[in-house]
Amino acid sequence: MLENNIMERLGILAESAKFDVSCSSSGVEKKNTGSIGNAAACGICHTWSADGRCVSLLKTLMSNDCVYDCAYCINRSSNDIIRTSFTPEEVAHITMAFYRRNYIEGLFLSSAIEINPNHTMEKILKVLTLLRTEHRFSGYIHVKAIPGADQMLIYQAGLLADRMSVNIELPSESSLKLLAPQKQPQKIFLPMAQIKESITRSKEEKRRYLSAPSFVPAGQSTQMIVGATQDTDRSILLTSEKLYKTFNMKRVYYSAYMPVNKGKNLPDIMTAPPLIREHRLYQADWLLRFYRFSAEEILTEKESNFDLDYDPKFHWALNNIHLFPMEINKVSYSELLRIPGIGPTSASRIVKQRQLIKVGFEDLQKMGVVAKRARYFITCNGKFFGIKSFDISSIKSAINPVPKHTQLSLF
Repeated sequence: MLENNIMERLGILAESAKFDVSCSSSGVEKKNTGSIGNAAACGICHTWSADGRCVSLLKTLMSNDCVYDCAYCINRSSNDIIRTSFTPEEVAHITMAFYRRNYIEGLFLSSAIEINPNHTMEKILKVLTLLRTEHRFSGYIHVKAIPGADQMLIYQAGLLADRMSVNIELPSESSLKLLAPQKQPQKIFLPMAQIKESITRSKEEKRRYLSAPSFVPAGQSTQMIVGATQDTDRSILLTSEKLYKTFNMKRVYYSAYMPVNKGKNLPDIMTAPPLIREHRLYQADWLLRFYRFSAEEILTEKESNFDLDYDPKFHWALNNIHLFPMEINKVSYSELLRIPGIGPTSASRIVKQRQLIKVGFEDLQKMGVVAKRARYFITCNGKFFGIKSFDISSIKSAINPVPKHTQLSLF
């Protein structure tokens, strides 16, 4: 039985943990040799796995008693909230109790900075040690690496965790100085670099010795808050691109800022979270990772924010309308990826198909192309299937027509 006091604290700490969105697919597979739990290659997400299964993680903080006073954070030291903490034994006990009841399949553990970074990281490491050795738990575990903690503590945690993350929170040094002056970019980047180097070293050792220990086999991730500062979409994407290239980041997560605190440098408390902006950044992030785009291509200095009515790829295509229409049977794979409605899978199918026979417009939908979107940007065997007036306003109207009738407002 779980004590009522533990469940009350879990309610507080789990509620505080909801602002961290970087719950991620594991991307790791372990051979279960009689231990408890399993981390499957299909991945464990906060709600859904890659194969469509609904799975869950116990997502909680170790403590919400923070020594930092970050303006955007609900757990800032100056906030008048109920403060509580878990012991490592309690977190391990809750995790195993929930797993045995089939409530969860893994653990996502973060924490406010309690006392100091080393103290907090030691508690997180103790949880991992208890779960992996005493309870022999082989399920998926994602933990936070605490900036400023001793490198050895982070390394030992990385040998036991499936994934680690260090949240950058804000995309620029000026934003950090404005809202989180106690945090320094250098201290955030240091554990990122350490995790990257340790992962690389672990992979090299694995090639030589099968028994070599794995270090964070599912890689590292991070999170940025969107909308708490005046940072543009372009600056956020440039930071993400740098993180991917410099630290081999597995994922960068974007979290629409939820106004929970009042402050002169913060959005008004009644401001709605910029959810559509968050969505557009995720779409642009996809372009960086899978479509061979660069951040500077997606957004320029003149146009540094997205048109929220259109997805970033369509937005880029309209800004580069002089490159279209493209002949589907002649352009390269990289150019195919630039066409709205065509993704990596459908682009590969087109390249393979045209080695044997020319691709017709009627073939595109069978290959997975969103033909109703692509038709305005392509020709098939020299024939154009879009609209007669090939201009930006006409294409916008065709893709996103203005409704003939609108609901009248009561206010």
